[in-house]
Amino acid sequence: MSLNRRQFIHLMAMAGFLPKTLFAKNNAHFYDVPTFGQVRLLHITDCHAQLLPVYYREPHVNLGLGVRKGHVPHLVGEQLLKHFGITHVRDKHAFTHLNYVEYAQKYGKIGGFAHLATLIKNLRSNYGADKTLLLDGGDTWQGSGTAYWTRGQDMVGATNLLGVDVMTGHWEFTYHAEEILANIKKFTGEFVAQNIFVKEEALFDGAPSYDEDSGLAFKPYTMRTLKGVRVAIIGQAFPYTPIANPARFIPDWRFGIRERELQALVNRIHLQEKPAVVVLLSHNGIDVDLKMASRISGLDVILGGHTHDGVPRPTHVKNRGGVTLVCNAGSNGKFVGVLDFEVKNGHVTDYRYHLLPVFSNMIAADQDMQAYIDRVRAPYLNKLNETLAVADQLLYRRGNFNGTFDQVICDALRIQGDAQISLSPGFRWGTTLLPGQNITFEEVLNQTCITYPETYVREIKGQDFKNILEDVSDNLFNPDAYLQQGGDMVRVGGLNYVCDPLATMGNRISQMTLDNGTSINMKKSYKVAGWATVGSQSTGAPIWDVVADYLREQKVVHLNKINTPKLLNVDNNPGKAY
Repeated sequence: MSLNRRQFIHLMAMAGFLPKTLFAKNNAHFYDVPTFGQVRLLHITDCHAQLLPVYYREPHVNLGLGVRKGHVPHLVGEQLLKHFGITHVRDKHAFTHLNYVEYAQKYGKIGGFAHLATLIKNLRSNYGADKTLLLDGGDTWQGSGTAYWTRGQDMVGATNLLGVDVMTGHWEFTYHAEEILANIKKFTGEFVAQNIFVKEEALFDGAPSYDEDSGLAFKPYTMRTLKGVRVAIIGQAFPYTPIANPARFIPDWRFGIRERELQALVNRIHLQEKPAVVVLLSHNGIDVDLKMASRISGLDVILGGHTHDGVPRPTHVKNRGGVTLVCNAGSNGKFVGVLDFEVKNGHVTDYRYHLLPVFSNMIAADQDMQAYIDRVRAPYLNKLNETLAVADQLLYRRGNFNGTFDQVICDALRIQGDAQISLSPGFRWGTTLLPGQNITFEEVLNQTCITYPETYVREIKGQDFKNILEDVSDNLFNPDAYLQQGGDMVRVGGLNYVCDPLATMGNRISQMTLDNGTSINMKKSYKVAGWATVGSQSTGAPIWDVVADYLREQKVVHLNKINTPKLLNVDNNPGKAY
């Protein structure tokens, strides 16, 4: 039996033959981060329950409009490379979609908790474990079959073993409230969120809270002392959770940006706690973080998540109190952010930042973490490993509009539901498959696994369908970042349309036609299939069963058409590479 390179490295690590750094010999320097200052913050976010290494392609469309045009994170491809001065092929592959298949075959998969564990242990030990904190920005408990079947408990165990010190959340809140609280109780770090409150009527009825007087559902911040340096970490959970996800799972909690409360909290922390470093651990999304950084004073850094942007350098945002750094560390375990602060006289005076791509072929698997992963996956392997079909082209999700795996989901819904049109949410999570790769049931779950997976087939009038597209596009392209509620444009199957992102609400969508060229009649009803209803629960089969049945019939996935809209007025936008 022949071994591939990663398997060889893993076996050598188990046998004790790897160098102390546990990195592939020719690439050890890649993970050599010079020490600087007195405090090291390690940041991961949006891993979406991916315990194993995966492929993950960066977007080729991430439009920035108005004042955000041409600014981070709305740069893709060559524009991103030019902005950050990236020249090494390996880094080009990590941060862009360019030549993705060629470079993915060369550099292999990314992430994987066993490889993350090795890297994080090295980053801690080289700097000093007593001067280092590991922060998790959320979207950790959702995104895989094992997370769904264990109600997120597999990820709680993995983050405990990884040594996460503090986390906040978003998709964590798509389990039932009692499950969330039970998972937090098992988590050995601290869960923080300053912007979630228990509703008054729920408090009256005895609903649990962190602080009954304030109504806070969770601890708003935590203080840590690292070799005499006091560090405050404030939690900012996803503010629009009950809008973007079913409120029925968490009926007692109120969310929001809570800018006023946040500024008051920052002021109080400075006055009472005397921190040298103040961190906002955020799941706002980077555009919201950038606006917040301009309006809130007293924060040294916002370590952000939600929008899956791998940003090589922090953005410096001026506010009335000075400058706040804004960082975002990508998703799916692909990156680890390393932020070292220099502190003098009780204040931050300088920093160094590195966003490290986690190439699993270059890092040996941590034995304890790998054993844990093998153990939690064991009961489900037969189901996970079922081969459904083969991909004959690159299948991916991430981007403002339809990706190729989005199209697979839409085609499955439309064909299996005998519908004219299909709808699929613009979720940013979901991994990538290379041409020729087997599409297993696990790969389908990696694209679809949520706690409200039920499908539907219903009649929708043309005008109502246009209203849906207009509403979602306003959520994506609204010029006020505080009114952008997360996710990308809803994906469609069987439908073509024109989108002008620069138009006003209600005027962005036009020229809607079916695939056969027939114009959509605003007064006529059409048979539409979809999934993931945020309001009342649908009654159809789970989306993964619908897609799996479709793939079993197809055997080889070939997309004849991708229902990506025609875009107006963005031809020269540096957030668009096609």
